[in-house]
Amino acid sequence: MSAFVEVMTKPFLICLILTGMHAYLGLHVIERGVIFVDLALAQLAALGATVGFLLGFGLHTTPSYLLALGFTLAGAAVFAATRLRRPVVPQEALIGIVYAVAAAAAILVLSRAPEGGEELKSLLVGHLLFVQWPEITRTALLYSLIGFVHYFARGPLLTISRSPDHAFGQGLRVRWWDFFFYATFGFVVTSSVEMAGVLLVFSFLIVPAVCAALLAQTIGRRLAIGWAIGTATSLAGVACSYWWDLPTGAAVVCAFGVALLLVSAYRLRGRTLSASRRP
Repeated sequence: MSAFVEVMTKPFLICLILTGMHAYLGLHVIERGVIFVDLALAQLAALGATVGFLLGFGLHTTPSYLLALGFTLAGAAVFAATRLRRPVVPQEALIGIVYAVAAAAAILVLSRAPEGGEELKSLLVGHLLFVQWPEITRTALLYSLIGFVHYFARGPLLTISRSPDHAFGQGLRVRWWDFFFYATFGFVVTSSVEMAGVLLVFSFLIVPAVCAALLAQTIGRRLAIGWAIGTATSLAGVACSYWWDLPTGAAVVCAFGVALLLVSAYRLRGRTLSASRRP
């Protein structure tokens, strides 16, 4: 037991920090109906990191991080500028295109590197098992600052996420608020991808929010449920990784998949019981 605590404490703590921020952002993503925006921004961050790697920077260096952040903020600007009140095509289509092109571009860039395969694997699943205390502290401080700012901006952000037509009707500067949302999102994603990889970042964002939406109606309850599910699933994934000697990031992603299946089965069972009781 002491060996488990010693080895897995840091991965579990970073999972808790990711849960705290991503479960909240996931609520906005679900309400906005832009499910793949996290994947797109995460892939842009990964593309920026791979470009830095090809230029001679290490994947986890400051220049690489700044390049990744620059690519992510560029994506945030594009997504904000293309938010229209009456769109010709759904914004999700553009987000999917950005993700596909960024993923293909990252593969092309890494194909020019001698160790491209290993670096691509690192970008997908991260290095949770080897995360260090400075990374944990830095991420906790950054996410706390972003959470603090979002708390004071929650009014317009929630209005735009839940009732965009109402927001336009109120005269809110929707595109500017969208850029604020996606830019702060970009800071979170750039930091998360560096540690957890694209797949795990997406899971932390979407799965707790989807489970919460299946179980509750109000934002407050959804946030509490999302945090609880993210915490329990992270612990289960980290424990399975240790006991069965599995890659930590992949194990946590699969644990999120199991959690979603269990919540879906619980909701389906509840509906079935309700229907059977009706006269």
